[in-house]
Amino acid sequence: MTRITVRVYARDPISEAGVASALRPRPEVRVVTPDESVAPDVVLVIVDTVDEEALNTLRFVHRNGEAHVILIAAHLDDQDLVRAVECGVVGLVRRSDATTERLLAAIAAAASGEGTVPPDLLGRLLDQVGRLQRTVLDPRGITFTGLASREIEVLKLVADGWDTAQIATRLSYSERTVKNVLHDVTTRLQLRNRSHAVAYAMREGLL
Repeated sequence: MTRITVRVYARDPISEAGVASALRPRPEVRVVTPDESVAPDVVLVIVDTVDEEALNTLRFVHRNGEAHVILIAAHLDDQDLVRAVECGVVGLVRRSDATTERLLAAIAAAASGEGTVPPDLLGRLLDQVGRLQRTVLDPRGITFTGLASREIEVLKLVADGWDTAQIATRLSYSERTVKNVLHDVTTRLQLRNRSHAVAYAMREGLL
């Protein structure tokens, strides 16, 4: 079994020591400390409330490593959920629900690229997502993948091996427009080139 490396961070040392002690005996994970030269797979951030200090901590952790971040908070509401996700959090657990087994499940999910959200917040999040799609994104022809419909059209033709001139003719665009579309996609989504953009679109199930 490959053990998931986990770093525990809390403002108060008692909370940090308590969670670390609960996880340390488990064979699924290996708890690492800041002075170890081991990059954690998952970082647990423990806070009381999702205030500005907590958000700054989340941003710092997300910005300074490849670890997946799980937030454990005493209080979580809809706004906290959105703000935490904006800071790169992939999993949220209420302190009152933070049993060792629940934390291990959230850690395993995060390490495999999956998210964890309290059930009562998930339903409201999905409502917000649907409302955002209907009222903001749909009128602009944008999907949650971050690609507009004409960007998808261009990428489909690139995937079929068409060059810029052929795509321009097929879609009745100028070559400059096609180049601009590809440049916008690669820049906005931080992709390396048009091949990377095609790979992204395929991974998202768009092609």
